[in-house]
Amino acid sequence: MNIHETTHLIKTKATQLGFEYCGIAKAMQLDEDARRLEQWLHKGMNGQMQYMEKHFDLRIDPTKLVPGAKSVITLLLNYFPESKQNIDTPHISKYAWGEDYHEVIKIKLNHFFSFIKQTVGDVHGRGFVDSAPVLERAWAQQSGLGWIGKNGNLINKNNGSFFFIASLIVDIELVYDAPYAKDYCGTCTKCIDECPTEAILPNKVIDGSKCISYFTIELKDALISDNMKGKFNNWLFGCDVCQDVCPWNRFATPTLEKQFNPLNEVLNYTNKDWEEMTEESFKIIFKNSPIKRSKFNGIKRNLKFIKSS
Repeated sequence: MNIHETTHLIKTKATQLGFEYCGIAKAMQLDEDARRLEQWLHKGMNGQMQYMEKHFDLRIDPTKLVPGAKSVITLLLNYFPESKQNIDTPHISKYAWGEDYHEVIKIKLNHFFSFIKQTVGDVHGRGFVDSAPVLERAWAQQSGLGWIGKNGNLINKNNGSFFFIASLIVDIELVYDAPYAKDYCGTCTKCIDECPTEAILPNKVIDGSKCISYFTIELKDALISDNMKGKFNNWLFGCDVCQDVCPWNRFATPTLEKQFNPLNEVLNYTNKDWEEMTEESFKIIFKNSPIKRSKFNGIKRNLKFIKSS
């Protein structure tokens, strides 16, 4: 097969596995993104997320992750739910309503890479879903799948931003998609204006240390700063405000991935239900959920904070 036939087969297989979009970019060092990341880290906008400071060279150069890398394949998987949370429930970010996306996508990526090796032959590579220092959104933009919005999310003109991003770095040449050159945010500032903690700054800079998702998921302190009181708007785990207000998400369509179907507890648990939950029941209910990342004590801390605000 020539590279055109190989590329077509790869994109067809991605669709068969349930990925809505598949884009391919030439593996190269991301110099501009490296400068932005360096400035962001220097300003301490990663908060206590020290892992963001590690392996800087790996983040900006895919050949450091896969020797001889020639192509970065980026895949988008829709997670936008058809259901809505009960109005009386503490808010949970939509990405965490169903099963843990890491596990769901990892299985798909393994099938995907196995297919490529069986079809093409001697191919080396690695797949990533938040599992390594890969600048997924930058690669998605490089492979023509959308632009980086003012809220820092990848936005696809046809379907918005409620997508998980996965990457597969391989050492074979493929047909490369043109980078997404346009920015359709225009003069809109809804995400900036509506962010409860003013974490979204001009020029597409996100102060991670002020984001509700950071406080409710990443922060491991026993207490959340009093400076944030009254700003969480009942968010228990994560935050979707900047996506919910984005005009492009009016084009979001419900996911077809059954494993992302929401847990009943996520949709309907009231403050009282969360308060009465035991650690044992938490581990059982959320054993396959991203919510387990905050751990039982973290959820109790978050609940106490939003109730006291």
